[in-house]
Amino acid sequence: MGVTGILGGRFDPPHNGHVALARRAVEALALERLVVVVALEPGHKQAVLDGETRLELARLAFPEREVLGDGHPRTVDLLREGPWRDPVFLVGADEFCDFLDWKEPGEVLRLACLGVATRPGYPRERLDAVLARLAQPERVLFFELEPLPISASGIRERIARGEPIGDLVPAPVVAEIDRLGLYQP
Repeated sequence: MGVTGILGGRFDPPHNGHVALARRAVEALALERLVVVVALEPGHKQAVLDGETRLELARLAFPEREVLGDGHPRTVDLLREGPWRDPVFLVGADEFCDFLDWKEPGEVLRLACLGVATRPGYPRERLDAVLARLAQPERVLFFELEPLPISASGIRERIARGEPIGDLVPAPVVAEIDRLGLYQP
């Protein structure tokens, strides 16, 4: 069986940046399979919506992918208990710059390669500073992604102000947010 990619996150809400990262990672890293993993109880940042609602939104955003809920607060625990053999765990460049602060980063790299999405003009020295401190820097794979200036917090703010989000979020997710009245003040 080929290489599996894992895209994890809070997905509060899932947006076009997540979808673009997944699509580009599959191409650039020749992933045979991509699994989207929703952190039901994120360990580092609180989510606005409950885990089950975010899981349903992620399923709408990634209809062609396997979407799972994860009850582990930390990535290393997910990787230890998950069914994947040597997957590629996908992160953005900013997340990678904080990788040394993760729980057991060396163990994360033993269990999975990291697929790091960079964007044109991203300061390479920031990435190199992290790589230099890793025992297995060869387990980090970089790929470039065209920048999409989208953030989940910005989307939630737009919804709260009654502004449209159709250009930022997949249409089925927009419809479900509207239907359920999510992120309303």
